[in-house]
Amino acid sequence: MRIKVSKIHLNYDRIMTSDPVPAPPPVFSIAGMTKIYRTGEIEVRALNGVDLVLEAGEMAVLLGPSGSGKSTLLNIVGGLDRPTSGSIKFKGRELSGAGDRELTAYRRDHVGFVFQFYNLIPSLTARENVALITEVARHPMKPADALALVGLEDRMNHFPAQLSGGEQQRVAIARAIAKNPEVLLCDEPTGALDSATGIIVLEALARVNEETGATTAIITHNAGIRKIAHRVFSFHDGRIVSQEINENRIKPSEVTW
Repeated sequence: MRIKVSKIHLNYDRIMTSDPVPAPPPVFSIAGMTKIYRTGEIEVRALNGVDLVLEAGEMAVLLGPSGSGKSTLLNIVGGLDRPTSGSIKFKGRELSGAGDRELTAYRRDHVGFVFQFYNLIPSLTARENVALITEVARHPMKPADALALVGLEDRMNHFPAQLSGGEQQRVAIARAIAKNPEVLLCDEPTGALDSATGIIVLEALARVNEETGATTAIITHNAGIRKIAHRVFSFHDGRIVSQEINENRIKPSEVTW
């Protein structure tokens, strides 16, 4: 399991010489990003000059209506797509010009994905679904540890058909975090769930963010979810139209749908 590291780093040599300690680069730094899709003569500008910074360990909510650019941005951040123009840096390393092999390694080693639909293999138990990821990860958790982190230690030998929708989504979260990713990207993780079940899933995501330190981005159109995040980015027509810092975050159990 990843150990959460304090952002305060002591360097005694620098302290003795009074030199300032350089701050680490943001996890993501995005500047002037555009994404254009073309079909014949039709051009769709999914992203239109997006600037965004995500810091280590923070939870961010990307809020906006369908078609506002949220999922396009998440796909680019996750290495599933490339921008048409602009820059995206991961911990100071430029990704916008990366090749297929480099992006594959980036996704495998650094990023966990959670989608609206669980995509579990029906013939495998919860533990076996998670183990599929741990077999290819460099520094994985034990599947049982990942499932325990999302509160499913008593359900790990059950098949997906024996689990509720919320339990299946928590298996999907366990599968995403089992590789010990530095980044957790969630696209409408509560979109197919009722409010009570959705809150349980949000509690699992908040616990993962707190205990592992994974930078977490959650796409949603549900404005109530915004209050659990450190920061909220509101999207409209391919742009970030506002950014909000939550001085007083609430617990997922306090979210109203």
